[in-house]
Amino acid sequence: MPFGMSRDVMRPVDSPRTDRVTYVELFFDLVFVFALTQLSTYLYENQTGLGVLEGVIMVCALWWAWVSTTWVTNWLDPVTLPVRGAVIALAFVALVMSVAIAEAFGERAWAFAVAYVVLQVGRTGFIVWATARHDRPVARDFALVLVWTVAGGVLWIVGALLPLPWQLPLWIAALGLELLGTALGFPVPGRGRVLIGAWDLSGPHIAERTALFVLIALGEGLLVSGFAFVAKESSADTIIAMSAAFVAAAACWWIYFDHGERIGSEAIDASDEPGRLARTAYTWIHLAIIGGVVMLSVGDKEALSHPHEHGLAPALGVLGGPLLFLIGTTLFRWVLEKRWARSQVAGAIALAVLIGVAATLVPLDALTLSVLASALLALVAAGETLERVRRGRRSGG
Repeated sequence: MPFGMSRDVMRPVDSPRTDRVTYVELFFDLVFVFALTQLSTYLYENQTGLGVLEGVIMVCALWWAWVSTTWVTNWLDPVTLPVRGAVIALAFVALVMSVAIAEAFGERAWAFAVAYVVLQVGRTGFIVWATARHDRPVARDFALVLVWTVAGGVLWIVGALLPLPWQLPLWIAALGLELLGTALGFPVPGRGRVLIGAWDLSGPHIAERTALFVLIALGEGLLVSGFAFVAKESSADTIIAMSAAFVAAAACWWIYFDHGERIGSEAIDASDEPGRLARTAYTWIHLAIIGGVVMLSVGDKEALSHPHEHGLAPALGVLGGPLLFLIGTTLFRWVLEKRWARSQVAGAIALAVLIGVAATLVPLDALTLSVLASALLALVAAGETLERVRRGRRSGG
C-alpha cells in the first residue's frame, strides 16, 4: 500500500475556506491562555538571572509549538475530520506541556520535554502523511523538517533526564537547532533543503491567526492583573496600578491592530517570496512581540504587589515588556513596509532612557514606572493613528 492518507485534506484553493481561521484552531489557541498564565507566573516568581534564562527558553518553546502548528494548518484544512481530530489531539498534548511549565526545570522536566517532542514530531509527521499522495513537494519539505525536529527532540528528552546544569545547555541547543534549521532551510545530506521562499501561503490566514494569538496574550495579561488585584485590598495604589495595566493593554492593542495587523496579509500576498516574508515577520519577529506582552503582565503584577520598590530589577520588570513589545512591532512594520514607524521608535527610545534613569539617577518606584510606561504606550498609539491618517490609510481594528 502506498504511503500517505488516501483522503485529500489540503485546504481548497479559491474557496471561502482558503483563508478562513476555523473554530478548532481557536480551540487549540485556548490552551495557550493557560500556558501563558503559567509562564507569566513563573517569570514573576523567578526574577533572577537564571529565572530570566529559563523564562526565555519557555517563551521560545511555547511560541515555536504554537507557530509551527499554525503553519501546518495553513496547508491542511481543519474542517476535515482527520485534521480536526489531529488539532484536538495536539491541543491535549499542549495542555500537558502547559501544566508542566511551573516545574519544567524541576520534577516535571520530563513531562514538559515529552509533551513538547510529541507535539512537534507528531504534528510534522502528520502533515507528511497527509500530503504524501496529494502534494509531494510539501510532503518532501516537511520530511526534511521532520529529520531536524527528531534531532532536536533527542536533545529535549536527554536534557530532561539530566540535572539542571546539563538540562539548560541541552534545551538551549535543542531550540537553537530548530531555529538554525529554519534559517538554513532544514538541509539534509543527499536530500537537499527546503526552499521556504517558494512556499505558497495564505497571507490572510497567517496574519489573522497570529493577530488572534496576540489578542489572547493581551487577554492573559489582563487576567493575571485582575487576579492579582482581586487578591489585594482596594487602595489608591492598587486602583492606580490596575488602571495603568488596562491602559497599557489597550494601547498595545491599538498599536498592533490599528494598522500593523492588516498590512501583514497584504504584504504576503504581494510578495514574490511569501514564505520567506511570513517566516521573518510572523515566526521570528512576533516572538519579541509575544515576549513583550507576557513581560507586560509580569510588570503589571509587580506594580500591584510591590508598588514602592525601586532599582534596576523593578525597572526592568515593569518597563522591559513595553520596550520589547515596541521593538517587535517596529521591526514588524519595517519588514512589511520597509519604513520605520516613527512613534514606535520614539517610544522605544524613551522607555530605554527611562530604564537607565530609574536604575541609576532617580529612584522611581514600580507604580510610578507603570504609570509612565502606560502613558508612553498611549502616546505611541496616538502617534501611530495620526501618522496613519496623515498617510490616508484606513484602520484595521
